[in-house]
Amino acid sequence: MTGARQRLAAVLRAPWFWAVLAGPLSALGQAPWGLWPLTLLALALLMVALAPAGSVRAGFGLGWLAGTGSFALAMVWIIEPFFIEPDRHGWMAPFALVLMAGGLALFWGVAGAFAVWAVRHPVARLWVFALTMLAMEALRGVVFTGLPWAMLGHVWIDTPIAQLAAISGALGLSALTLGLAAGLATLWRRQRRGQGLRAGLAGLAVVAVLASVWAWGAARLAAPLPEDRALRLRLVQPNAPQALKWDRHFAEMFYYRHLDLTAAPADDGRAPDLVIWSETSVPFFLDNPMDGLHMAAEAAGGAILALGIQRRETGASGGLHYFNSLAVLDDAGTVTAVYDKHHLVPFGEYVPLLGQFADRPGMAWLSGFAAQALLGYTPGPGPRLLDMGDAGLVLPLICYEAIFARHLRTETRPDWILQITNDAWFGEWSGPYQHLAQARLRAIEQGLPLVRAANTGVSAVINARGQMVQSLGLNQAGFVDADLPGALSSTPYSRFGDTLWHLLLLAGIAGVGVKRLREKRLTPGT
Repeated sequence: MTGARQRLAAVLRAPWFWAVLAGPLSALGQAPWGLWPLTLLALALLMVALAPAGSVRAGFGLGWLAGTGSFALAMVWIIEPFFIEPDRHGWMAPFALVLMAGGLALFWGVAGAFAVWAVRHPVARLWVFALTMLAMEALRGVVFTGLPWAMLGHVWIDTPIAQLAAISGALGLSALTLGLAAGLATLWRRQRRGQGLRAGLAGLAVVAVLASVWAWGAARLAAPLPEDRALRLRLVQPNAPQALKWDRHFAEMFYYRHLDLTAAPADDGRAPDLVIWSETSVPFFLDNPMDGLHMAAEAAGGAILALGIQRRETGASGGLHYFNSLAVLDDAGTVTAVYDKHHLVPFGEYVPLLGQFADRPGMAWLSGFAAQALLGYTPGPGPRLLDMGDAGLVLPLICYEAIFARHLRTETRPDWILQITNDAWFGEWSGPYQHLAQARLRAIEQGLPLVRAANTGVSAVINARGQMVQSLGLNQAGFVDADLPGALSSTPYSRFGDTLWHLLLLAGIAGVGVKRLREKRLTPGT
């Protein structure tokens, strides 16, 4: 028994134990759980474990262990696409999750390694780790096309603190998260060393910062919003499960469900001015619709119709190119505008580097899971605004594009943002709610209403402060009728984006690195 207790005590003293525990705990602040205090506590535990690390290797290992656990829980939905056809792809699911979590955790590992290398003083190391983690948050949103999913700042989206994003964006929210965690870790270290006054000051600073930002956000939420625009929207949610969506026995049924929901009378008798269908909502191509577009326009009853559709065109070399697109139809079913998705999902809509071989026998899997076209999709030219007449100037986003704040900063400011998506790929547990939360964050950052039509949900009308005005829950078929919320004036973030953050982070990391190199040069034997 004594031996067992000694072994347990040794485990509890081991830094790796606290890193392993901190990982999944830190993810519980993400949607749909929203337990942000656990995220702060978990990051503080990781910092406390890292502070006395004796080597760069140990710093990397602690960061990587915690990051793997965090991303494994936060992004567990990544296995869902593999179970659309489980007999073909199910075996890949655990490998995909392990590779995704372990790969993203490298950013945490680098942060831990740099902090240990750069600073010897334990308390200073806490803050350098926070700085480097923030730099890694910025970096992973860009490298390899970027994946700014499950950022540490996302834990605040369902709280008043999210309003800070109108000034600072998601990186500002992450900076707050890491700063508060470093403050808690500093409190713990000071207290353990009998520095009660310093510990008290650290705790007071944490409470004061959290309370101040919370109060500011609550005041912003309580301020009056602009009046709604005189534009009645209808969001159609057919609830077509991904496993059946393209099945020839069900595709026609789902299309007629779209028509029925579009033509259904409104509860208040007001006919919609604009009807919106979700991503890839129809079972035909835009270049060969037969009677499909005219039927859709007829169901819309004179309203403008925006729908997700695939299209093909012949390229300069004579080959066919396929696009994941949004098309706008007038009351006669004539296409008046088209937007092609430009930020495609790696391995979902194309396979990087290898997709060019997808047309060879036995290699069709290289097109990606979500791409119906054999060779995968071709990216569009980039963000663009659509002039929808009385509906205003609209910035369209297709699914994944809504997680990239940089795509929303256009030369001309839109009147509102439109996202069409098919979140059936994300399963039913956490993925759809995390995707929705990021769409809400985009509305806060830009000070613009965002309208979201999702195949299986959640479809929602979101105001310019990120609050859902009307919505239809997950796995429900139906429609949402609502007026378009008004827009706020342009926010600081919509004007400046992340440029200042990137400059500050680069200067901060460079400054710490240069200081360490000078110390090393001046210290004999190092």
